[in-house]
Amino acid sequence: MQQPVALITGAGRGIGRAAAIELSRRGYFPALLARSRDQLQETQSLCGHGLILAVDVTDAVAVERAVAQCVEQRGRIDAIVHCAGLAPVQSIAEMSVEQWHAVLDTNLSAAFYLCKAAWPTFVRQGSGAVVNVSSAAARDPFPGFAAYGAAKAGVNLFGLSAAREGHKIGVRVYTIAPAAVETEMFRRILSREQYPTEKTLSPQDVARVIAQCVAGDLQYASGEVIYLHQEP
Repeated sequence: MQQPVALITGAGRGIGRAAAIELSRRGYFPALLARSRDQLQETQSLCGHGLILAVDVTDAVAVERAVAQCVEQRGRIDAIVHCAGLAPVQSIAEMSVEQWHAVLDTNLSAAFYLCKAAWPTFVRQGSGAVVNVSSAAARDPFPGFAAYGAAKAGVNLFGLSAAREGHKIGVRVYTIAPAAVETEMFRRILSREQYPTEKTLSPQDVARVIAQCVAGDLQYASGEVIYLHQEP
């Protein structure tokens, strides 16, 4: 029970899977959250161990139960890494109210649900780290990214506020805002002909920065939005 625990959303693929693997390599026990159990089992295999929690992060009650299950089984949570995302390209005129809420709930509300559920454990431990994955779209969105850009801008400010609240109890909060990352979600938006692979970041690139935040290498950047992009 002394092994540090990192709870990672969106852990079935992309940045979430890369973060789980990287943190496992650094000695963290991964608690893996996503809707697809099959994908989580694959991530668990790649990590060598891990707790599978098949959860929809837009369900506040389910998130609370998952956090409680993690604490019950492992005795602690040292880090939350929120990588789950939803990024439909949809104009304001064509976007439904249900789609709008789905984007905000997945990207922004889930960040709050996770923090709220884990906060009592952080208080008891006197420590903790939170890393929320935002996006460069928070300040420069593609056309059709009104909901996604707005949600990620909210994530940025939520992280700053949470860092200020967390400081007095030893909790650090970071926001990582990458530009284009070579993931399945990004490739549903733009093809390789439209946006070449050499211009994208890899999930592993982002995961390494996430791990630096979790491990405390960037302890003095708590509250900051850390933008990542390929060199021009």
